[in-house]
Amino acid sequence: MDTFSFVNRALLAIALCIIVLLVIYTMRHYVFTLNRLFGRQRQPYLDIEHGVWPRVVVCVAAHNEERVIADCLHALLHVDYPRDKLTIMPVNDRSSDGTRQIIDDIAARHPGRFSLFHRTEGRPGKAAALRDATALIDAEIMIVFDADYLPARGLIKQLVAPFFDPEVGAIMGRVVPINAGTNLLTRLLDLERAGGYQVDQTARMNLGLVPQYGGTVGGIRCRALAEIGGWNIDTLAEDTDVTFRLLQHGWKTVYQNRSECYEEVPEVWPVRVKQISRWSRGHNQVMVHNLRSFVANASISKRERLDGALLLLIFIMPPIQLLGWVIAVILFYTAAQSIVSGWVLLTALLCYGGLGSNAAFFEIAAATYLDGHRNRIRLLPLNLFGFLVSMVAISRAAITQILDAWSKAELVWDKTERFRAPAPVPAESVRAAPDSAPTKGME
Repeated sequence: MDTFSFVNRALLAIALCIIVLLVIYTMRHYVFTLNRLFGRQRQPYLDIEHGVWPRVVVCVAAHNEERVIADCLHALLHVDYPRDKLTIMPVNDRSSDGTRQIIDDIAARHPGRFSLFHRTEGRPGKAAALRDATALIDAEIMIVFDADYLPARGLIKQLVAPFFDPEVGAIMGRVVPINAGTNLLTRLLDLERAGGYQVDQTARMNLGLVPQYGGTVGGIRCRALAEIGGWNIDTLAEDTDVTFRLLQHGWKTVYQNRSECYEEVPEVWPVRVKQISRWSRGHNQVMVHNLRSFVANASISKRERLDGALLLLIFIMPPIQLLGWVIAVILFYTAAQSIVSGWVLLTALLCYGGLGSNAAFFEIAAATYLDGHRNRIRLLPLNLFGFLVSMVAISRAAITQILDAWSKAELVWDKTERFRAPAPVPAESVRAAPDSAPTKGME
């Protein structure tokens, strides 16, 4: 066999493996969507309204969040969780704007409700800030929100209820964009979020697979967090890292689709590209560190290991798909006389482009139907543009990450830009009567 034939056969083998992977992910989309539409729905903890509620600390991760932090804190002040069991801890990580002053002003008007944590030095990043804050927490449950989130009145009880089950280590609620109507990008991201939570996460919960803790609108049992070694400050995706380490230590992660919280999504494309690039790099870090040990862990069921492996590999699929297209074009021109290695491969990948995209679109369409927002389906064809932008951004991030690993460069955490106009302080907050509990301050 000459070198040219060997290269062609090697490319053919790689292309066939890529097609198999793409088909598996396409089937996965359809299975999740059909389960969500017609399968048995599991929300075992949502109707728990009464009980001996445990002590909870709600951490609000904040870095230069003067535009949004006040809204989040005011919303938390009005949740219906027992006041003597709830402490709000703004985790102010080295903010250089007015975030600290806003936190201090609100805390001063509500003595006894806050445990302040102002971090002025140390390693940057959400995971590092949470790790330092966790050392000061003596509650049973730790709930985490990003500063742009607006929790509803009953959300904290909904997020805490699953922890009555001693096997539950983490809980995740649903994220809903609050600025979905701003422009085309926010509308597309609203559709993407709907598919990811209303269908993907719910189906994983229904099927007993691997629901993912998402780093916000969620909670962690402090004992479970300590058992797995706390927050991993060496990753950009501390949420995904926690999900897989908890599972490998025998703890369950629960997803509750009806436990909704509202977030601000990016309103301009550069911010969106930067955000998904960071998610991609962090997720791939977790994949490298966990894939082998996770798949080999016999204490985890086979279906959980399969689903978990597919979840870990999700952010390398866009560059793999691009690679498949490149290989198919090369084989088409270099081995056109072979129907198998030329025309069939190119046709297969092009067909996947339609079938695979249809699977994702079917998932989003099902989510909009379940949400009762059927008019949004009209935007579905435009999501192809959003997918292409994400594919390019994720592929570029993967290539950059490989080069950075080669040069041993440190991954840099980037904060997502906010767009909300700072809200005025509500008059009722100014007039609020002081609480009777003593103030806790930690600086």
